[in-house]
Amino acid sequence: MDHVFLATAYGLLFFLSLTGIITFWVFRCRKPKITQLVSTTTQLPSITTVDQSASFDPNLKFSMTKLRAATKNFSPEFIIGGGSFGTVYKAQLSNGVTVAIKRLNPDAFKGFREFWAEMVTLGMLHHPNIAKIFGYCFSGSDRLLIYEFFQNGSLDRWLHLEQEQEQEQEQDVDTLTLSWGTRIQIVKGVASGLFFLHSLDKPIAHQDIESRIVFLDSDFQAHICDFGHARRIDTSTSYASTQSAGTLGYCYMPPEYKAGLTTATLEADVYSFGILMFEIATGKRPNLPTLLDGEEVGIVEWARKMLAQDKHMQMVDASILTEGGLIEAHVKEYFEIAEMCTSEIKRERPTMAKVFRLLNPIPM
Repeated sequence: MDHVFLATAYGLLFFLSLTGIITFWVFRCRKPKITQLVSTTTQLPSITTVDQSASFDPNLKFSMTKLRAATKNFSPEFIIGGGSFGTVYKAQLSNGVTVAIKRLNPDAFKGFREFWAEMVTLGMLHHPNIAKIFGYCFSGSDRLLIYEFFQNGSLDRWLHLEQEQEQEQEQDVDTLTLSWGTRIQIVKGVASGLFFLHSLDKPIAHQDIESRIVFLDSDFQAHICDFGHARRIDTSTSYASTQSAGTLGYCYMPPEYKAGLTTATLEADVYSFGILMFEIATGKRPNLPTLLDGEEVGIVEWARKMLAQDKHMQMVDASILTEGGLIEAHVKEYFEIAEMCTSEIKRERPTMAKVFRLLNPIPM
């Protein structure tokens, strides 16, 4: 009888212990999910959601109706730019604040969850060279991002004025030419913004670096915009939050993307930045071929051949060659950094931390 009692007692004790262990592990596994949910909510105390709108700034309130009114139902007269993700409008809110409204293309986001995730990420980024996002509005397939407004518009407009009808008819080219010093300032600003993104605990690959997404404030400081394709990257596993290389313009696209790679990488940003450096200093559109020795070549091949022949001064935009004060050693150093960034081999490209450090000594 004692043996039966002991066996029963031990069996019961074993059962209770096993149940306790299983219960402990179940709750332990669930806990991170609950914590993540709570932290997501508590990290965004300033966000208010009203009538399918969200503001990251408690002092700003807007709605789709008010934004439509401010742009006269998105009239072309308010358009100030555009990119792969949509059209940008200038608008003045009821409190007098001027903002830039990006109206996304209908297929810009697959769904509300992704749209919200991107806005949460952007709303929490704070850097002087990254555009501040005030919030968003959506109604059906119509989705708007509300950015801070930049007085001097896009970098693309300043580099390629001759291709704009308004410029040809009403403005003087000379008054809108960027000096060499200003171009260096812009390049350093973009480098600083990318350095920040790539240095986060979970780095962010922008995936759409080009002159159209760089906007200039009244002091010609650069601000990176258009984060629709941006992806967080887990460096411990080399995994991107979304396995997508975005819709990067072909001329800014690194060789590995052209070869079929679809995973977002920081090295791709570096390559695109190198193309942007060439574009800023030369004034050439990267998507147009350049004639070299009777042959049409792309901007990277042209730059490599020119540098190999020590013709770096001939690469500089003709509109600023007459400035005077251009130091040849600094020009050469600038183009050599751009050449490193556009290496055909991904692993040979410098990090943005190194690029930022190399650019720093070049005076503005």
